[in-house]
Amino acid sequence: MIRLNYRDSKPIYEQIEDAFKKLIISGAMQKDEQLPSVRTLATQLSINPNTIQRAYNELENEGYLYSLKGKGNFVSGIKETDTEKIEALIGEIVERMKEVEYLGMPLDELILRIKEEME
Repeated sequence: MIRLNYRDSKPIYEQIEDAFKKLIISGAMQKDEQLPSVRTLATQLSINPNTIQRAYNELENEGYLYSLKGKGNFVSGIKETDTEKIEALIGEIVERMKEVEYLGMPLDELILRIKEEME
């Protein structure tokens, strides 16, 4: 389910956070689906439970998860549009597109590639 790259400069908790975001966004994890417990996932990945808890806390703060005391962590459903977050993400995408264009890929080819990836 989750693979960690210990050579990556990205912290382990962020790798876990990104992996769960990808699973949720892709639909591999559905609304109200329970995530593995902190202890279970820490054991599976052979890492400190505090690292898992930090990733879960970040995911909850960003609205991807909700927690029920004594029951665990669950995938949140689609919530109301968060226009501030959308605008921030669009800004990041535009910056990356400018960088790719600077590196030599024409904008129309880049847009075509993005459309293909989204399908």
